[in-house]
Amino acid sequence: MVKLVNFTVDYIRYVVKGGTKFYAWMGILALLSAGALYAFYLQNTEGLIVTGMTSQIHDGLYFANLVFLVGVAAGAVTIVFPAYVYHHKAMHEVTVLGEMLAISAVCMVMLFVFAHMGRPDRLWHMLPFIGIYNMPGSMLAWDVIVLTGYLILNFACGFYYLYAKYTGTPVNNRIFMPLVYISIVWALSIHTVTAFLIATMPARPMWFHSMMPIRFITTAFAAGPCLIILAFMIIRKNTKMWIQDSAINLLADIITWCLGIALFLTMSEIVVELYARTEHANGLYYLMFGLHGLTSLVPWFWSSLVLMIVAFVMFLIPGVRRNYKLLPIACVLAFVGIWIEKGMGLIVPGFIPSPIGEVTEYHPTLIEWVMTFGNWAIGFLILTILLKGAIGILTGELKLGGSQAARPAGLSGRPHTAPSA
Repeated sequence: MVKLVNFTVDYIRYVVKGGTKFYAWMGILALLSAGALYAFYLQNTEGLIVTGMTSQIHDGLYFANLVFLVGVAAGAVTIVFPAYVYHHKAMHEVTVLGEMLAISAVCMVMLFVFAHMGRPDRLWHMLPFIGIYNMPGSMLAWDVIVLTGYLILNFACGFYYLYAKYTGTPVNNRIFMPLVYISIVWALSIHTVTAFLIATMPARPMWFHSMMPIRFITTAFAAGPCLIILAFMIIRKNTKMWIQDSAINLLADIITWCLGIALFLTMSEIVVELYARTEHANGLYYLMFGLHGLTSLVPWFWSSLVLMIVAFVMFLIPGVRRNYKLLPIACVLAFVGIWIEKGMGLIVPGFIPSPIGEVTEYHPTLIEWVMTFGNWAIGFLILTILLKGAIGILTGELKLGGSQAARPAGLSGRPHTAPSA
């Protein structure tokens, strides 16, 4: 118990210390987070009337980000799976960083659940055996279960591993490895169930097809590694931890395959829906070309498609994929393109037209954008804190009984890697 208290206290002390860039970054995130709190206050005093959502389109920017971030959380398995199933050494050294990303992403998902609820005081109804929980009929109930389970699994695996490194004790693989294997399978379940959440609605033809889960999985395994690569680049440049090139290269290869499959599935859907166009294809047609003179989502669709295609071409070229100055650009393009495709390009057009043929457009309000940026800021605050503490333990700077000097790779020219479990 004493060691656990020391771990908590030392972890907190370590993460609150930093240089000018660290405090500037945290200050910017704190300001954006304050904006989210103000927007949340307005929503709960004036109601969801301050958003652009209506009775026809009741899922907008908040739900779009929720769906996308579930994929980001699931994308962490692209580190865990190669590390523990294929024993990839470079991935093994940074597995815990992927688990920290998963924890942060699920926390952001929960924030967008709060933002989307008109009455957050009714959240207790989502608690099994306590609230009004429609099991097993409600797909939303299953989604809550798999997301909560995934958060618990990553928290347990990640912090147990860090605690073992902090105290210098060996990892108990009899307990640890089964949890790791369960978390790998569980990662697939969270985005699959989220896909079922919208794909099981016959009244929404744009979503009602069996290809939705595989589309979710492929985009998740592209968007998640994109964010991980960007985080790895920042870590290599600004911390004492060196992440091996082979880990980044493997993630880039995974993105290439998954992004290519995602684009193929998108093109297949376009051909099938529009070749013999029926009224069931009106949602996709509105998204691509507009409907009855209404075209607000058309720029979103084409910008997403262009970004994803340009990123895919960049990833296809080995000279770009292995160029660490150009690779972040490709990652940003793919990440933003998938964010648009999973949000404004999927959730909103599913409501247009409505089941009775009404065509009502949706425009996010300033309150929604403030809340969205603020929730992302809170998520990055959590991610920064988790990654900073994890890096301190992996490099040996943070350990039971004192600190250990570790030379920055950028100064010494010799990369520092974390020990394997």
